[in-house]
Amino acid sequence: MPTDTASPDWTVPSGITLTLIVARANNGVIGKDNQLVWSIPEELRHFKEATMGHTLLMGRKTWASIGRPLPGRRMIVVSRDANFVAPGCEVAASVPAALALAASATAEHPHPSAQVFVAGGAQIYRQTLGHAQRILLTQVDLDPDGDVVFDWEPAPPWHCQTRTAHESRTGIHYEVQDWRRAGD
Repeated sequence: MPTDTASPDWTVPSGITLTLIVARANNGVIGKDNQLVWSIPEELRHFKEATMGHTLLMGRKTWASIGRPLPGRRMIVVSRDANFVAPGCEVAASVPAALALAASATAEHPHPSAQVFVAGGAQIYRQTLGHAQRILLTQVDLDPDGDVVFDWEPAPPWHCQTRTAHESRTGIHYEVQDWRRAGD
């Protein structure tokens, strides 16, 4: 179960808003065999629109499932493997190191990131949940089999600012929820 308590070992650099962006099923499933377990083109469009122009932080397995840099976004991949390479992306050995990269300017990214979206997987969500100010959650009205879950349950200090129900052209119902940590 994810913890909603910030690790005392690190903090989010000043000026960065940390947002978890996650699509999960009713049973908490977010994937199986390193893939999504549903097809919702509109939700992928929502992901693109929300993250465009910002920094995406993800783990190695999530990067492998995407397999390429996403246009219009700075991508930082977390891997403990010192030899890991993600072409077109930056690589960091830890979440704190990834956030330090996001807070810095580079030749390719001359402005430090103000918004960092955490795009998974489960280990990275667990490490960042206690530090996040926002969770952009797509709740998918399915109960699929899966091997990766995001089992966070809304409770104080979280409050939902907006909920918008949708039906995909594939017939799947889902709701986009924007959760904010109280005081942020």
